[in-house]
Amino acid sequence: MWFLPGAQTLLTGIGIFLLRTTDVTLGTIRTIAIVHGRTRVAFVLGFFEVSLWLVAISTVVSKIGQEPVLGVFYALGYATGNVAGIWVERRIASGHTILRVVSVASGKPMAERVREAGYPVTAFEGEGLSGRVTELYVVCRRRDLREILALVKAVDPCAFYITEQAGSVSKITRPVCQEGTGWRGIIKKK
Repeated sequence: MWFLPGAQTLLTGIGIFLLRTTDVTLGTIRTIAIVHGRTRVAFVLGFFEVSLWLVAISTVVSKIGQEPVLGVFYALGYATGNVAGIWVERRIASGHTILRVVSVASGKPMAERVREAGYPVTAFEGEGLSGRVTELYVVCRRRDLREILALVKAVDPCAFYITEQAGSVSKITRPVCQEGTGWRGIIKKK
């Protein structure tokens, strides 16, 4: 039965799956690094991505005639790598984002709450479908977005918001952190 892989074929398939998952994950992160203009990171990731791909593809090409199931492992690794790359990139959350919030009645208190948390906010008065609105404009690190949205929703759960990727940012203000404690405090003082 050609479709039941032996132990050697199974181990080769698992190796191909892992190589392909890793190289596609690196490729996804590399692509995002390119979009953010991080050329050094993209260079290093590209080197490792292609190195892993060469090992995986040369193994598959040399053995697929005798062991067609290796193509399935290759395809599964590719699909898994896409999902893993997106997951890893979301966890890293590098770069900056623009948050625009529109509130009908709570714009000023919302802006104050976000500013109290240490984030810069620019507020604009405007007119929406049902009258006057306040638009808040916040440029922040992507990893801070959840915290800011939690502040926004705490003030006005019905606020409309939209996010955009920020290309280049001249200056970003981050909340002031308390002085490090434990080993972080010791390292920081050196």
